[in-house]
Amino acid sequence: ADREQAKKMSKDSIFRIYSMTKPITSVALMTLYEDGLFKLNDPISKYLPEFLDVELALSPQNPDDKSLLGKTKSPSRPPTILDLLRHTAGFTYGVFGNSEVDQLYRKAGLLGDNLDLKGFSEALAAIPLQYEPGSRYHYSVSVDIQGRLIEVLSGKRFSMFLKERLFEPLDMRDTDFQVTDENSDRLVQIYSPSGATGLSARNLGGTLVPVSDESMKRFLEEGKFESGGGGLVSTVRDYLRFAQMLLNGGELFGERVLSPKTIQLMAQNHLATLPKYNDSSGWGFGLGFGLSLSPSKQGVIGSAGTFGWSGVAGTRFWIDPAEEMIGIFFVQTIPNNYALADKFRTLMYAAVEESKQPLH
Repeated sequence: ADREQAKKMSKDSIFRIYSMTKPITSVALMTLYEDGLFKLNDPISKYLPEFLDVELALSPQNPDDKSLLGKTKSPSRPPTILDLLRHTAGFTYGVFGNSEVDQLYRKAGLLGDNLDLKGFSEALAAIPLQYEPGSRYHYSVSVDIQGRLIEVLSGKRFSMFLKERLFEPLDMRDTDFQVTDENSDRLVQIYSPSGATGLSARNLGGTLVPVSDESMKRFLEEGKFESGGGGLVSTVRDYLRFAQMLLNGGELFGERVLSPKTIQLMAQNHLATLPKYNDSSGWGFGLGFGLSLSPSKQGVIGSAGTFGWSGVAGTRFWIDPAEEMIGIFFVQTIPNNYALADKFRTLMYAAVEESKQPLH
């Protein structure tokens, strides 16, 4: 947990789970769907009016044509809540690319801690979309907008809604946007290879050194921005409870969070109808989860229908309904350690002695 302090990992060590916050947020939003408070095809502007006049940037469509910089038009249709859940709303992230829209995100400081969710939503709506809604999958800040939607639909602060509808019923006692003072010694140190740049890589080489960047400390202090896309901390114990609820069809120890039919809907591939979707990779995306559609196309061991997600500091989880199995892998390294997580997945499946799937 902290090499310099000779502190060992424990089952209650607290990790920054970053984008593994996203499935939690999407599950929370779908509880409101089950309450009948919205339809998946509703435009987000029905509940967030700042998006009524959102524009589409022209330059990302033809990045080589510099004359298009600064020019916009109205999108062919508005982004919907379904688009938010499957990353097809036309938003981007601002940190993984350098398009005109990415640059506008960075200039607006969208991912800092100076805005609350209302301010974030209003600032985002003032920036044009990068792509036509519904035209392609593009990983984005759309899950942070889901957090704002939850606030508007429920009338409660996002963190309070998560606590009441998910964390308390599932006894996820250490999952929150901040680490309390009494638990700060349980927060795992983040490491990075000396001289490393960027957020992700296939392998971690070189000497690992502690990351002391100020941004890593924000989990110890209460901030304005409750990021549904990457702001939670959690433990292996807590996240296992969340994953087990999903594997159980929405229930854990008598606490019902979602219907099994809603879990089935979320774990289906919702990209197949997109005009630019190509299934040759064997990968798809549901409502908040990445999906393994074909392990043979992916070149990995596992089962079709496995779903899950990962975080930028090396956390990863997956749920294999066919084998009734959950994999959870937590480390704290930036760039994230894909190679070690892949090795763990192989070892996990290699330990299976009797498959629940019939041989073909």
